[in-house]
Amino acid sequence: MLYRAIKEAGYVSGEEIAIALDPASSEFYNEETKKYHFEGEEMTSEELLTYYQDLVKKYPAIISIEDGFSEHDWEGFKKMTEAMGEDIQLVGDDIFVTNPAIFAEGIDKKIANSILIKLNQIGTVSESIETIKLARANGYSTMISHRSGETGDTFIADFAVSMNAGQIKTGSMARSERVEKYNQFLRIEEELAGYAKLARFPKV
Repeated sequence: MLYRAIKEAGYVSGEEIAIALDPASSEFYNEETKKYHFEGEEMTSEELLTYYQDLVKKYPAIISIEDGFSEHDWEGFKKMTEAMGEDIQLVGDDIFVTNPAIFAEGIDKKIANSILIKLNQIGTVSESIETIKLARANGYSTMISHRSGETGDTFIADFAVSMNAGQIKTGSMARSERVEKYNQFLRIEEELAGYAKLARFPKV
């Protein structure tokens, strides 16, 4: 459906518009059985990894997958990184929770190649900046994100630009609290008068 929508809107999948997925796999992971209950099936970590690999092969416009495995399945996330980390962006959200200590452990275990940054998840701007610096020092990309129940406050747009994050996750332009962020980007672009550059979507 996404491919069809991109085409009917007059764009080319994978060239002008890319696709980023957030399966939120912790929501369908059973800690007792260590399996994923997905689309009426019960999958092991290995089977879910194969599913993702087939999906990306079939739809090469997919360049990013966030939380492909549960926050409780570090081994599954590690195997995904080994298998797909050179080809697409693998974002850790629930598994890292913007916490520099947890993130450092993930780096040591070579889990993911990108991290989602939620300021009000870790609690302070300074800790968020610390996590971003840790990501940069270890070759991880960063994506600034709002939280569920977001307000109309536009600070994360300013924060994303000031930190040169390159990516922001703030939802569709469907509700005012989301549109406000995009409006702020337009204001920032005007203020920077040509110095701001739109980030292209690299594979990683």
